[in-house]
Amino acid sequence: MSRRQVLGCAAGLVAVLAGCSSGTERPSATTSSAPTTSHAASSPAPSDSTASPTANTRVLTARVSGVVARGLAVPWGMAFLPDGTAVVSERDSGRIKRVTPSGRVTTLGTVRGIHHGGEGGLLGLAVSPSYTTDHLLFAYFTAGDDNRIARITYDGSGLSGQVTIFRGIPAAGIHDGGRIAFGPDRFLYVGTGEAGRREPAQDRRDLGGKILRITMAGRPAPGNPVPGSPLYSLGHRNVQGLAWDTRGQLWASEFGQDEWDELNRIRPGGNYGWPVVEGKAGRAPYIDPVRQWRTDEASPSGIAVAGNAVYMAGLHGARLWQIPIPGGKAGTPKALLSGKYGRLRTVTLAPDGSLWVTTSNRDGRGDPRSGDDKILRLTLS
Repeated sequence: MSRRQVLGCAAGLVAVLAGCSSGTERPSATTSSAPTTSHAASSPAPSDSTASPTANTRVLTARVSGVVARGLAVPWGMAFLPDGTAVVSERDSGRIKRVTPSGRVTTLGTVRGIHHGGEGGLLGLAVSPSYTTDHLLFAYFTAGDDNRIARITYDGSGLSGQVTIFRGIPAAGIHDGGRIAFGPDRFLYVGTGEAGRREPAQDRRDLGGKILRITMAGRPAPGNPVPGSPLYSLGHRNVQGLAWDTRGQLWASEFGQDEWDELNRIRPGGNYGWPVVEGKAGRAPYIDPVRQWRTDEASPSGIAVAGNAVYMAGLHGARLWQIPIPGGKAGTPKALLSGKYGRLRTVTLAPDGSLWVTTSNRDGRGDPRSGDDKILRLTLS
């Protein structure tokens, strides 16, 4: 099905876009259907970070050592507090939950103003790099007319003081982006989707189809490629994975449309080609992805860097891709967990060095107050 057909289908659909698989969160062949997202491109590039280069060329072995938690309802964002516990967002319910390493799950509260539909809802979470003193969490959510970022205080007892710091990111039933993460420079990076509108991904004045870089107050970060603009890179279709390696290099994952899903190495100010190109095109001035996959093998969402490799969660692909990155170059990908746990949404490096991976197997038609997804723990050795 073409991208234009998907847009036609999107007009009356909620939650899962059943029957319109191309370009959206494609259902896994081994589990019930649920949303996926989109595409971009990237290439070798120096990072703007001055983090010291490290790392040998060895890639560690990952294995599932247990299930941390069960009974979650479409977990989407995940980030760790300094004490080693995780905060996890539920897309459809709008709740933020706290999960301890021992598996105890508690609800901290609900983010206000969320409009759930299709791929939208409560998406990415990030913990302030100064959390021990400011107790701040950041949440990316769909508010109906747009996607927004809120700053919320969590003092150990509950959520309070929700303030919207950034708004105007295009929203739709598909391609809402949603991943947020603090970089080594302590600024907040934001992956957005082009909301199915295609051409605006190339418009530097439009917030859709971009990676943004902002301060904790929601203002454009100093040193951005365009002074006074939050834009960090453009020409993306739908960014759902952001992570940095030990060299300070930013990596991003993106859904393709009909052919290629991508892993991109992000260059400040770089143009990754959508909608002009998809996958490796070798066409200047667009930056090619460093790795690409057929759409039935990936539909990538969250990524993490650990043990000299990028780990990329696959939704339709129902597997975890391990991509070696010795010296900042992408080696041959290896598929892990293929078909064993269904759709995988988010992968995050825990303080103890393990990887926490969330499943996303609900079909979107159930009661959003209930859930059946889980968090897996993978150990690296």
